[in-house]
Amino acid sequence: MYCHVHIEYVMANYMISIANADVPGDGTIHDPGSKLKVKAFDLIKSHFKPRQGEVRFFVTAGNETLAFETEGYKRHRQLLILQMISRYCVYLGLMEAQIHSTCPN
Repeated sequence: MYCHVHIEYVMANYMISIANADVPGDGTIHDPGSKLKVKAFDLIKSHFKPRQGEVRFFVTAGNETLAFETEGYKRHRQLLILQMISRYCVYLGLMEAQIHSTCPN
């Protein structure tokens, strides 16, 4: 039986929404101030297909590899995107996370 659960968390000015509690690596970070959204993808458990015109970063931490991509990028500062990603990693407990501008091998 499949149960679709939507969970939302507020963390230091950002809201994190996770559609499926079983895959916390697949969520969306919302910045209410700029209206920017950054989608997270667990590269092992989900499908990631980059979209044209969006900004993306990748995170490695132990055995985890995540992709992050903006939704509706409109010249937002990269620092804001990196802050959102780092807060999400803290939420997941990935304290040793390293952010990369290209997909690591």
